[in-house]
Formats: sequence, structure tokens, C-alpha cells
Amino acid sequence: MKPFVTIVLVLCIYVSESGSAGLMQKSVIFPTKTATSFVKLNAAGFSDLNAFTVCLRAASEENRNYTLFSCAVTGSNNELLILQKSNAQLDLYLGSVITGFSLPKMDAWLRHICVSWESQNGEITAWVNGRRSLRKVSSKDGVVKNGGQFFLGQEQDSVGGKFDIEQSFVGEITDVNMWDRALKPYEIELISQGCYNIGGNLIDWGSTTFTTGGNVIIKDNNDCTF
Repeated sequence: MKPFVTIVLVLCIYVSESGSAGLMQKSVIFPTKTATSFVKLNAAGFSDLNAFTVCLRAASEENRNYTLFSCAVTGSNNELLILQKSNAQLDLYLGSVITGFSLPKMDAWLRHICVSWESQNGEITAWVNGRRSLRKVSSKDGVVKNGGQFFLGQEQDSVGGKFDIEQSFVGEITDVNMWDRALKPYEIELISQGCYNIGGNLIDWGSTTFTTGGNVIIKDNNDCTF
């Protein structure tokens, strides 16, 4: 019986490190800046996008540029990138086009951040804790190409890798969801306030499989424990 028990334990350890399913009521913590630590989210398959909303909760005390969310495809390492800058500006990259929002500086308090875009009119909006920014117009009639790889905490200089330590995230991220449409204001307000909500149809924090690498810690966050 002993060899059988040993094999089962090895298999359980392997599954927990790679290809695990869902992070409901969990946070990922990046303790230090590195060029090796990441969380890869296996988004649902989709055709080219003409709209999206990405939402997440994050906190960081770093005073430098760092990456929250990145999608890269062959030929475009910044197909979709959300970058927090040292001057408190939040930048959305859509290919080579950058749209920046001057928002309250990131700090140790977890905040709910959403960024939405729709191609038809090029409208881009940022949201912090359910409050929206002014609306900006960019990448009208553009698309976000399919076949991308999605990472938290690292900017991809090539698809799936070539990470830059100076753009790596240090802090805590949770509740990452992505939809293939621009959510309505009331939806974002509700999501920002509630513990239990419907996840994104492209990335669902509660069920999307993921892989971690490097120094990443996964912890129960107990934020929704009653």
C-alpha cells in the first residue's frame, strides 16, 4: 500500500502547481519583483474581439511602473496590456495605441479596477471602486486578436515570456474577470461591491484554469467569509 499512497501524493502536488481550476475566494501574492514569477490564465477561446471589459482587485505599495494584466499574440506583444505607472496613471495598451487615465495612486488598500473598450465608437473607460473615469476615444474600429496568452504580473515582450523584472508586479491580485463586451455602469458598480457575482465569460476567476511560475503565493483571502 505504501507505494500506491506515494504516487497519489505526487500526482496531487503536480496538479496543484499546474493547470489548476479556479481561484474563487483566493488571492495571488507576488512578494518580490522578478523576471520569473507569473500567473497564466487560460482564457476561453474567442474570435477577434470588438469589445471587452477587464476587472480585478489589486493592491501594491510599489512606486514604479508595473504590469497588472497582459495579453500577447504573435506579432503584437501588447495586444492588450494594463500598466500601472509610477505617476499614478493607468495605461491601456491596445497594440501600439496607449490610452492613459490619471487615477488615485495605488496603495496598500485593495481596490476594484475595471477597464472597458468597444470598437464601434472607440470608447474607453476606467473604473475604480465602481466610480467611472471620464470617457476617452481610441482604437475606433479596431479589434483585439484571438489566440493570445493572458498573464498577471508580467508584461510579455514575446508571447508567453521574455519578462522584464522592472515591469513586474509586487502586491496582491484577486477577482480577475474578463468579458467580451463593455459592461453597463450598473453592472460594474454591483460587481465592485459584491462578493459573489457572475464571472467573466472569457476569464472567470472562479473556474478558469491557471498555471503559476516563480515566486507566487496563493492564499485564501477570506473576504467573503460570513
